[in-house]
Amino acid sequence: MVVAGPPECMGRRRWFILATFVCLFAFSCGTELKVEHKHVDHHLTGYNHTLAKILVEYASAVYMSDLTQLFTWTCSRCSGLTEGFEIIELIVDVEHCLQSFVGVAKDLTAIVIAFRGTQEHSIQNWIEDLYWKQLDVNYPGMPDAMVHHGFYTAYHNSTIRPGILNAVERAKEYYGDLDIMVTGHSMGGAMASFCGLDLMVNTKAKNVQVMTFGQPRVGNAAFASYYSQLVPNTIRVTNEHDIVPHLPPYYRYFRQKTYHHFPREVWLHNIGVGSLVYQVEVVCDGSGEDPDCSRSVAGNSIADHLVYFGVELMCESWRSCGIVMDSLVSEYGKTDLKGNIVLSRDSILRMKTEMNVGEDHV
Repeated sequence: MVVAGPPECMGRRRWFILATFVCLFAFSCGTELKVEHKHVDHHLTGYNHTLAKILVEYASAVYMSDLTQLFTWTCSRCSGLTEGFEIIELIVDVEHCLQSFVGVAKDLTAIVIAFRGTQEHSIQNWIEDLYWKQLDVNYPGMPDAMVHHGFYTAYHNSTIRPGILNAVERAKEYYGDLDIMVTGHSMGGAMASFCGLDLMVNTKAKNVQVMTFGQPRVGNAAFASYYSQLVPNTIRVTNEHDIVPHLPPYYRYFRQKTYHHFPREVWLHNIGVGSLVYQVEVVCDGSGEDPDCSRSVAGNSIADHLVYFGVELMCESWRSCGIVMDSLVSEYGKTDLKGNIVLSRDSILRMKTEMNVGEDHV
C-alpha cells in the first residue's frame, strides 16, 4: 500500500522537481559545452575548446580524396573555421594508403600538420586487428619504451615523414618560426603523436602542440612517460563510447607490458535527461588512463568514432585509397616510381603563373 503525504508536501515536491528541471534547462541553454576540470597538473597543457573545434576541421579535411580541391583549399570541408588556410605541401603515400598535409593557418599564426585516419570501409577489420596487436618495436633512445610497429612504420618508414619535415622547413622560410600544431584522427592521431615527438626530439622544434581525436594507444607505460615529458603540450580528445581509444587493450595487472595512453585526455560525453541533454568535456588526470574518463564506459561504438563535435571524420566516398586529381595539377606534382605524390606550394604557384600566361595569349 502506498501512503500519500499531506497536500502541502506534495505541492512542495512538485515545485522542487519543476525548479530542478528549470535550472537544468537554463544551465544547458546558451552553453554549448561545459568544461569540467579535475586533477589538473599545471606543468601539462591546458585545454582550449575553441582550438579543438578548429583542429577537428583540419582532421576532417585531410580525408578528402580530391587532391586538386584539397590542395587549393576549395573542398567542401575547406571553409568555416579553417577558411584561408594555405597548404605548403600535400603528401599522398599511395603504396601505404596514407595522406597528410602541411600548411599555414594565418588566424592561428601557426603551421598545421594533419594526418588522415583509417578509411571507414575497412575500419571494422582494422579494429578487429588492433585487439591482437603486440608491442613489437623498441623506440630509439628510450630504454624500455616499446611501440606499435604499424603506427611507427606508417610515420617513420614511408614517404610521409620526409615530406612533412621538408614542408615544415619551407613554411618557416616563408613565414618565420611559427608554432606547430599537429592533428589527426584515429590512425592519423597515432601518426600525429609520432610526428610531434619527432619534431621535438630530432628537429629541436619549439612550441609544438599535438591534439588528436579518437586516437588508439601507441606504446607502453615507459613510452607514455617519455612522451609526456618531451611533448607536454598534448591533448587526446575522446568521444563517448568511441571504441578506438580502448585499443589495443590496456591490462591494468600488467602495466609495464601492456599498451598505455599518454596524457592528457579530454573526454566528451553527454549528460542530462530526455531532451535536456548536453555535452560536457572532462579534462582528465595526468595518468593517461584516468578510470573516470573514457575508461569508465564500454568502448563499443564505431559511430562515436566517426563524428567529433558534430564534424564527420571519414572519407566522403567509399573509395579504397583512391584519389582524384586534375591532370593539369598532376603535371606540376612530384610522383615517384611507386605512385606516391607530393604537391608543393611552389608547384601550384608555377602552375597558376603559366595558366595566366596562357590565358593572355588566347
